[in-house]
Amino acid sequence: MNALEWRATGGLAAIYAARMLGLFMILPVFALYAQDLPTATPFQVGLALGIYGLTQALLQIPFGMASDRVGRKPMIVFGLLVFAAGSALAAVADNIHWIIAGRALQGAGAIAAVTNALLADLTRERQRTTAMLVLGIGIGASFTLALMLGPVLDRWIGVPGIFGLTVVLALACIPLVIWVVPPAPAKRAAHAGILRDIRRVVADGQLLRLDAGIFILHAILTALFVVVPVTLADDLGVAKGHHWMIYLPVMLGSLALTMPLMRLAEGRGHTRAVFLGAVALLAMAAAALIWGQGSVAGMVAALLAFFGAFNLLEATLPSLVSRVCDTSVRGAGLGVYSASQFFGAFVGGAAGGLTFQHLGATGVFGGSALLAVIWLIVAWGLRPPVAQQLPAGAD
Repeated sequence: MNALEWRATGGLAAIYAARMLGLFMILPVFALYAQDLPTATPFQVGLALGIYGLTQALLQIPFGMASDRVGRKPMIVFGLLVFAAGSALAAVADNIHWIIAGRALQGAGAIAAVTNALLADLTRERQRTTAMLVLGIGIGASFTLALMLGPVLDRWIGVPGIFGLTVVLALACIPLVIWVVPPAPAKRAAHAGILRDIRRVVADGQLLRLDAGIFILHAILTALFVVVPVTLADDLGVAKGHHWMIYLPVMLGSLALTMPLMRLAEGRGHTRAVFLGAVALLAMAAAALIWGQGSVAGMVAALLAFFGAFNLLEATLPSLVSRVCDTSVRGAGLGVYSASQFFGAFVGGAAGGLTFQHLGATGVFGGSALLAVIWLIVAWGLRPPVAQQLPAGAD
């Protein structure tokens, strides 16, 4: 990548990682925190984790389409302010209902599609996979750090304090947007036909396979975090302040697994085979959690396989979407993709909580494995994207 592409990629990766750090730090501690809230049920706990995804899903497309017309940066700044307001509401909430409201407001800052679209705008097609991989690595590093810091910070400042820290992180991203990320390309002239753009996107069978995949991936992830922290604490006797000792080796090991597989997929042209293999590994890892929940070693092994597949898929999917989607509707295409991602988080949180309430952890793990098998069937018809032709002088 050239200097401009590295600046764009590094700036947007930092924004994405800082914003997601606050969200991820909640995952390993919220289910245990919510057990002590008055009248909170497992379903409400899952809803609080997932409701963020519902408002994200509803607003990704409007944000993406608006960014095609008014500009990427203004929409990112606006979304960060809304996200900070929701974090502040959750920080001062004293019951599960107001936390759910705060999480919903957090999700209304729906900038994921706009961020991905801006990154695609600022990088050449042949460098986009590398840029998306850097973004994915930043998110993965944020996830690793969050799973380690969440239990530690919970002991010092509690879950309300973590929500407060999320406000600070969101506001700190705004100067990065304004001064670090390069200016976006000149805005195209506004045109009528928003519904036409969306119809073009949802009529593309290849894009729909990718949208279905990100939906299932985040449904499984959110459902697991309704259950895994409780299983570690209540069934395996791991004190919540020590959960980072589980998550740290799992995440570091999974990232070490992801990098060579990414090189195999992109460098040697085995994208489809590696992609389908990762989906199959996801299904096997979710099933392995059924048997792994009886021991710490079993949980670590199953989670290592799960996050190895998760990290690879999380980095690969947006790159595939940006390469399959026509540039004239990239904002709309990434909006549909991001809406699918966050709607999956909502469904996974709500369904995971309800399943845990009635069928226990085994029901959640088994349901997750079934979802991954369904994804493998849907993804089987995926074709490797054909490289787009660069205009003369684009190098």
